Amino acid sequence: MDTNNAAMFSPKTLVEAIRFFADPQNCHEFIVPLRWPNGIKCPRCESADHSFISTRRVWKCKACKKQFTVKLGTIMEDSPMGLDKWLTAIWMITNAKNGISSWEIHRALGITQKSAWFMLHRIRLAMQSGDFTKLDGEVEADETFIGGKARNMHKDKRAEKITGTGGAGKAIVIGVLDRETRKVRTKHIPDTKRKTVQAHVREHVAAGASIYTDALPSYIGLAPDYVHEAVDHAMQYVNGNVHTNCLENYWSLLKRALRGTYVSVEPFHLFRYLDEQAYRYNERRHANGDMKTDGDRFVEVAGIIVGKRLTYKKLTGKLPPESLSAPQA
Repeated sequence: MDTNNAAMFSPKTLVEAIRFFADPQNCHEFIVPLRWPNGIKCPRCESADHSFISTRRVWKCKACKKQFTVKLGTIMEDSPMGLDKWLTAIWMITNAKNGISSWEIHRALGITQKSAWFMLHRIRLAMQSGDFTKLDGEVEADETFIGGKARNMHKDKRAEKITGTGGAGKAIVIGVLDRETRKVRTKHIPDTKRKTVQAHVREHVAAGASIYTDALPSYIGLAPDYVHEAVDHAMQYVNGNVHTNCLENYWSLLKRALRGTYVSVEPFHLFRYLDEQAYRYNERRHANGDMKTDGDRFVEVAGIIVGKRLTYKKLTGKLPPESLSAPQA
């Protein structure tokens, strides 16, 4: 492995990445061109006039007279942890199909579980999609319920569950999936009323697209804006080209991560876990259809950490505006 030019280094395996990033200078030279692809600029005033203090790997801006590091203005801002730990954590969460818990990060990196939990949530923020292009062509729409199974609960909690329907007390997630591109968009919603469900569909699906759903009455009324066809799961799961099997497959992947890895997810954090799973699912292939490697996904996430700040106070304090007050999932 050639390590003479860290900026051109692209790891193929986790072991290779750990060995390379054990050197702080390699970490620095790797992340700088991803942080500033168009040249180093002060994150505060955008000035390109600066000097570099190599012994501390710190720049001093000649315009605003303030110092800055490669972490400033990224998800890593104000973090005392080194780039070696950050880059390893990014690799692990980006490429773990079923997710990775904060306890696993805590043991693997030798940091506290609290720090690992905070770190993972900041990486999930980087993984949020900023793509507002509407899905077109053939699109599946479906909803699912996230929450613990009644048979695994204490009898008092179980009694509360059985007083309602199968989804009583659970968080609701709606999703739309483009069959051609295999891109998925998901959202935590408060209910399955027609207004709520159709608002998500219209926000993410272009008019004129073919939409396939189950027989939930909330989807009635999508026509004539869309070519809407539904399949009644009480009778059949596939009717020719009409089915939601692709999205059902995605739900199984999501629930495998939530139940098997994360176990208990607070509803006001649920949207972050949805972003994480959607990123891994959507970024499986390049635009030409070739499969992406673990290294490809790692470099992509390491390159989208700018301008996404999440403080611990915001993470644990008042509910963020995009969250929902729903029962614990």
